Amino acid sequence: MSRVLLKDVRPYGVGDPVDVLVDGEVIAEIGPGLELDPAANVDEIVHAGGAVVLPGFVDLHTHLREPGREDAETVETGSAAAALGGYTAVFAMANTDPVADNAVIVEHVWRRGREVGLVDVHPVGAVTVGLKGEKLAELGTMRRSAAEVRVFSDDGHCVHDPLIMRRALEYTKSFGGVVAQHAEEPRLTVGAQAHEGANAARLGLAGWPAPAEEAIVARDCLLAGHTGGTLHICHVSTEGTAEILRWWKSREAAGRVSAEVTPHHLLLTDDRLETYDPVNKVNPPLRTDADVLALRRALADGTVDCVATDHAPHAAQDKDCEWSAAKPGMLGLQTALGIVVQTMVRTGLLDWRGVARVMSQRPAEIAGLTDQGRPVAVGEPANLVLVDPDAEWTVRGAELASLGENSPFEGMQLPGRVVATLLRGKVTAHEGKVRR
Repeated sequence: MSRVLLKDVRPYGVGDPVDVLVDGEVIAEIGPGLELDPAANVDEIVHAGGAVVLPGFVDLHTHLREPGREDAETVETGSAAAALGGYTAVFAMANTDPVADNAVIVEHVWRRGREVGLVDVHPVGAVTVGLKGEKLAELGTMRRSAAEVRVFSDDGHCVHDPLIMRRALEYTKSFGGVVAQHAEEPRLTVGAQAHEGANAARLGLAGWPAPAEEAIVARDCLLAGHTGGTLHICHVSTEGTAEILRWWKSREAAGRVSAEVTPHHLLLTDDRLETYDPVNKVNPPLRTDADVLALRRALADGTVDCVATDHAPHAAQDKDCEWSAAKPGMLGLQTALGIVVQTMVRTGLLDWRGVARVMSQRPAEIAGLTDQGRPVAVGEPANLVLVDPDAEWTVRGAELASLGENSPFEGMQLPGRVVATLLRGKVTAHEGKVRR
């Protein structure tokens, strides 16, 4: 096993720089001047120049497109983007082709992740067969598979039938599973193209009303409380949803309910619709300034538990077309940190320990990962990310590792740069290059 010395780092951005000695897969020692100890006998020194060291990021919501759409992304290219973005674990959504609604598909994705070896790839199983919302998928079989699936979602589709949702919560409760809901009442969003508001009306785009999300969130919180099941709300996008979650979490009888917000919903608004550029088309849609500010506050105070990218790469033909025909989705893995720094750290809403909470600790806890999101401390797993907090970089879609180039942040200058990522003591990314 190799020994890596991280030279001049600041755990959680606090205090003077120290060294972190990684021995094999764990943190062996933390302190100043460790390279002076002849017993250190290190194989590699990573000179960090005072970088912040945090537990590696965990993404509960990633689209890797494999199997079926390897022209848009693969487990390999998505894993590379994740490592370069500071991630050590990602959860691959089930809306592949074929759908990941059985043990064969989830085990394929899991094995591909292990073969690539850049991040831990955890397949998300579908809640219903074929994402059709009619019949529960093989939840128990996927849980007992080699992939040991614990998170289930029909993301891209809402589990809109309340009886099916109740049964899913009850069934997954038996083995500690999580149902992650794409909250969208489909009868309210038929033909929807953008947030229902003044901009959509002026531009002639069919509206996606906020209550379509909020109604499902309220319903499913009640179902989680009734069943005792564990519910996770995907990509929260409205102020109203944040208020519903705040109310629910204040109740003594509240069940186990968590929620995520995407980086793009922390920064972008429906003002970007003006150009009709499909790169800004996403589901749920970009909302208003009031929604953005409410989501930032909710993330800061813990009402919304974590950041999840909803990384959704697309092939060029699926985005380089008219708005109505374009598929929704945006890249997110390599830009997430910069957006969180810009919207949450530089605004004073989070410190670096808070960043670790929302990008690593809480998502790991929600997913039941015992080896991720752990403290930067001696004896803990060496799943780490080093961040230069003062660096600025410009987003260029063509330079990102993903096969897709559909980044809404093209040309934007973002703060915070990943210096290095370590997965169980192995350097998987360093200075913008992947280590295979």
